[in-house]
This record gives sequence, C-alpha cells and structure tokens, in this order.
Amino acid sequence: MRTYDNPVIPGFHPDPSVCRVEEDYYLVCSSFEYFPGIPLFHSRDLVHWRQIGNVLDRPGQWELPDDTPASGGVYAPTIRYHDGRFHVITTDVVGLGTFLVTSDRPEGPWSDPVRIDLPGIDPDLAWDDDGSCWCAVAGVQVARIDPGTGKVLEGPLPAWSGTGLRDPEAPHLYRIGAWWYLLLAEGGTALGHGVSIARARSPRGPWEPAPGNPLVSHRGSGSLIQCTGHADLVEAADGSWWTVLLGTRPKGYFPEFHVLGRETFLVPVEWADGWPRVGPVRERHPAPAAWHPVEPPPVRDDFDAPALAPQWISPRRRPEGSWSLSERPGWLTLTATGNSLDRPGHTFVGRRQQHPDCRTATLVDPGAGRAGLSVRIDEAHHYDLEVGGGAVSVVARIGPVRQRVAELAVPAGPVTLAVDIRTADVLPPTVTTADGHAPGLRAGGPDTIAFSVEGPSGTVRLAELDGRYLSTQVATGFTGRVIGMYVTEGGAAFDWFDHGPKPVAAR
Repeated sequence: MRTYDNPVIPGFHPDPSVCRVEEDYYLVCSSFEYFPGIPLFHSRDLVHWRQIGNVLDRPGQWELPDDTPASGGVYAPTIRYHDGRFHVITTDVVGLGTFLVTSDRPEGPWSDPVRIDLPGIDPDLAWDDDGSCWCAVAGVQVARIDPGTGKVLEGPLPAWSGTGLRDPEAPHLYRIGAWWYLLLAEGGTALGHGVSIARARSPRGPWEPAPGNPLVSHRGSGSLIQCTGHADLVEAADGSWWTVLLGTRPKGYFPEFHVLGRETFLVPVEWADGWPRVGPVRERHPAPAAWHPVEPPPVRDDFDAPALAPQWISPRRRPEGSWSLSERPGWLTLTATGNSLDRPGHTFVGRRQQHPDCRTATLVDPGAGRAGLSVRIDEAHHYDLEVGGGAVSVVARIGPVRQRVAELAVPAGPVTLAVDIRTADVLPPTVTTADGHAPGLRAGGPDTIAFSVEGPSGTVRLAELDGRYLSTQVATGFTGRVIGMYVTEGGAAFDWFDHGPKPVAAR
C-alpha cells in the first residue's frame, strides 16, 4: 500500500485552508508579519504541494508598518472557490482588520482588499443554495455578507462555540447534504489544541454538537506530533474526505521545544452516522488514490531568474531599492535599510526552515558593507553569522542579551558562510566543565546550530549554539524559524543560497 509522510508542508506553514477545483487543490497558510503574505500552494493529490505564489504580493495591495509586532499581521486565511472565482478572506490584526481578495486564477493577480466590517479573526466563507454568502469568525459568530462590497447584510449571530474549552476559533462552515456543519478549533493553539464539530439545518442554527467530540486532539498523548488543530475539510475528486490541519513536532528534554513553527498535516476522514471521524495524526498514513509527485524546490537558488521565487520572505516589507537581481546579474544584491537586526526596518530576505536536520549556506561578497546569514524567530531572538571589516563573527541575540561569541579574520572578497542544524539526542547529555566535572546540569535543547566558514583550505567551525533559544517556547509567538541573508551596513551581493535537508547519518 502506498503511504505518505506528514507533515505534507513542513516548516512554518500554520492555519491551513484548502479548496478543490475539479482535480486540483489549492491551499493557503498564515504569514503573520512576513511579506509577501499568505503563501499559496497547488497539488493534484493533497500530498505533494508546490508553492505557486503569494496572495498578498505587492505593496500597493497590502502593507505592514515597521512597528508591526512579531506575530502580528495576517492571521488564518480561508480559501474558497465559488462561481468561477477564487476567494481568500483573512484578518490583518494591526491594520485592515478582516478583508477579502479575489482572483480568476490562483496564480493571480489578486484584487485589492475589500474590507469586511466584522470583529474577530479566522474568518470563513460559505455559500447557500440561494447564493447567500455566510462568514463565520472566531468567537464564534456568523453573518450574511455581500462579498463584493464587504457589507454585512445580517448579523453577526451567535453560533455554537465548542465544548467549553478556551479560544473557540478557526470556524469553517460547510453545506454537506441536508446539513450545515460548523468545524472549529478550541483549547488554544498549544498543547491543549483540538478540533470539534456541530451541525444544523441552517447557518443560523440551532447547532447540535457531535457526540464524538473532539474530532481531533493530541492533548495529553505521547505522540511525536502535538498541538493538532485548526482544521479544514475537503472532499477529494474520488469522493474520499480529508482534513488539513496544523501540528508541531517538539523535540528536546522536558518541556520540549518546537522550532519550525506550526506545520501543515494531512489526515483521512471517514463518515459514520452523519458525522465525520478522524483518527490520530500519524507520521505516516495510507495515501490518497491520486498520486502526483512534484519536483521539490531546488536546494540551491542561483539568483538567475528575473524575479525572486515565492518562497522568499522578508519581515513586514521589502522596499524597492533594498534588493536587486539586475544590479549584478546572477547575484542577489541587498542594500541596508537599517543598521541592526535587533530592530524592525532592516534588510533581510529568507526562507522558512523546513527540515529539523538541515544545512544552509551562501556565498556572499560583502564589499565594504556588513552582511551575513541569520537564523531568526524575531528581532529579540536570532543567531547571526556576519562578515564585515575583515572578519566573520557569530552574534547571538537572546531576549535582552546580545553577545559576540566567536570571530575569525578573513581576507577581503567573497566568503562562504554555512549553518548546520542537527537535532539533539532524545536523552539530554550532561553538561561537563573543562576539567571534566559534571555539575548535574542538563543540556536538552531541541537541536544544535553550528556556524562555519568554508574555503579552499577547508571548513572552520566558529561556534555551536543551543537551538532552544530560537524556539516558540522561549521567544513566544506564532511563527517559526526563518533563515536568510541580510545587510546592516552598505551593500552586499549573494551569488547563491542553499537550503536543504541533511541526512541524520551525515551529522
């Protein structure tokens, strides 16, 4: 029997929403403070996904100010296809509020936002047989709206808000047969997360909870996958049903840490007695009937294309003049817009870390500037491998502390910077001092992040740092690690950028 591995979209890709158009599937995720916003994926089998763009991809369409806090910005989009047109509804929690964009083609261009005057986050869209459009928001409330103008025509009306757990959110409405179903998340998006469902004859209610709630939850379990929730249902072309949902893969010693953020998982759904049933989210499941593998993104980007690939993101904005693919053909040239990664407004172009064990490297010509490779959660939690002034240094920013932990003199000219991340052993090693004394401390972080300079004469490893300080449990927030190139002084050019998995045996 053919199987697939979870997560189907690894790395910081939370709050998935999916729709089907004939035999094609389209999926969007939250992007929070990163630009471009709302990554958009395509699949023919629900397992193999390829990013084909970003829904919010131009400054005139949507912008975030520099003072947007980490984990602010765009929350929990929903994608739906209706009457020949794609619709994505979402919430910008620091600016526009709830808004809707549309497009004839999933690749875009997507329209300018139409604001919806509804409170709350996690908006959803569903259409009745008479063409009425209903929108549900966290809380949970439902309203009848005009998606063309954003006007609220009826409501918002109170709806079923779950089984009594905290944070009823991520509502999705479905008309299936003679019933309306209301799927929602509750329990918070951490270890208590879960999915529950109710049904009614009308989106106005009254709602009948499922006797088997929660539909999905790993709370209190020993599963390697935790925080499961924020789900969306989809019927496949062959009539089978599936759900996409978020989860995390924590590692390290108690209380464990997750560093990639919340990722997208896929689980089969069965129906019985008029209710969907979902088993535990496993690392491997029997595959759907359709099977259409796609080529994964290449490990190396040589910057030979006329535009940046859709995987590249920047905190809050990427202003014109801060980057160029034409100034030095075959190189990505970055120009400083801020003098520190510790404050918003800096120049950074990166990719989500998608593999627990991975290698990232780049060839950078710093010129007279200061540039490097950074592993970041936010402005207060990042590790930097920086070149400038004739030296390469490793800088750690953890909360209020910023420390230069290593330095190596290098000649002028291009230099290869490399970051190797390897997951830690399950059992934490004892920390020993230089004289061999073991004071009883335990080092049980989720991974180790190693920083190196590579050249013709070999590799020089400058430092190895504990990865727990670049985790959600330490930094807090809703995002995951992003690894990328930056400039904080002058300008610098990057010839290529590698990011790919590193086999565990190759540690």
